[in-house]
Amino acid sequence: MLALGGNAMTNAEGRARPDDQIAAAEVAMDAVAELIAHDVEVVITHGNGPQVGNLLVKNELAAAVVPPVPLDWCGAQTQATLGFVLMDALDAALASRGLEKRSATVVTRALVDPHDPGFVKPTKPIGRFLPADEAQVLIEHGEVWEDRGEKGWRRVVASPEPLDILDAPAVLELIRAGFVVVANGGGGIPVVRRADGSLSGVEAVIDKDLGAALLGVLVGADVLVVATDVPQAVLRYGTPEAEPIGKVTLAQMQQYMEEGHFASGSMGPKVDAVCRFVQGTDLPGVITSLDRIVDAVTDVGYAGTVVVPD
Repeated sequence: MLALGGNAMTNAEGRARPDDQIAAAEVAMDAVAELIAHDVEVVITHGNGPQVGNLLVKNELAAAVVPPVPLDWCGAQTQATLGFVLMDALDAALASRGLEKRSATVVTRALVDPHDPGFVKPTKPIGRFLPADEAQVLIEHGEVWEDRGEKGWRRVVASPEPLDILDAPAVLELIRAGFVVVANGGGGIPVVRRADGSLSGVEAVIDKDLGAALLGVLVGADVLVVATDVPQAVLRYGTPEAEPIGKVTLAQMQQYMEEGHFASGSMGPKVDAVCRFVQGTDLPGVITSLDRIVDAVTDVGYAGTVVVPD
């Protein structure tokens, strides 16, 4: 199970024009093709923050003319678009190696609790800062915005815990049929179950790494690899005492989390996700950079931060 960050789909400066995203996908899928060349079955999930951010800007610019597209729709659109871009890039990378492997993208829903505390008081900031008058137009459309002082106003939404990946059975069937599957992008499209048993999308975002960990458990992955832009997680990051973490037990990594070594907006969710996967499967989880994922998967313990069962 390979989890790509949303910034793996942008250029080095974070720019997310279509050409930038295609070029970034080609780099990422070259690494995936190398895994496949080593006879590794791969399921891919990805972030979508920059892509959803682009859609939110379009919402803001058009809000006085057309109603904003709901956040769950933004998630669905970016899942499909990024899946298409990743599949094309993977096809090309496989062809350059003389390999044939079919791929498929599943637009994937994640079940959340309608009573999750995040819905009572949204706290997850998304999108860009706006002046008060522009934010007011979106507030009138039902969005929640907060005054952040000199920077302006910013939208906040719920970030509920994923309880189930509803389309995991479809992903599993595609894996069994020999497909490389792209699924659960952006953590999944958040949906709640109504009293009558039907489903409804909600305005929320799910942490992509927690979604990857849950999907990995549900499809029986042998290892979860969270690909990021650094080779390893680091203790005391940014200080003279910084220390890269290599192979570590689950209990030790959880202790590091409790001690506050990992920032909530960057490495924290990745470490949490890997720990959840290891706890749920008794199998290893890895955090490393894209250029090391072959070593991370084919010789677990050789590359990156490797969390193993106690």
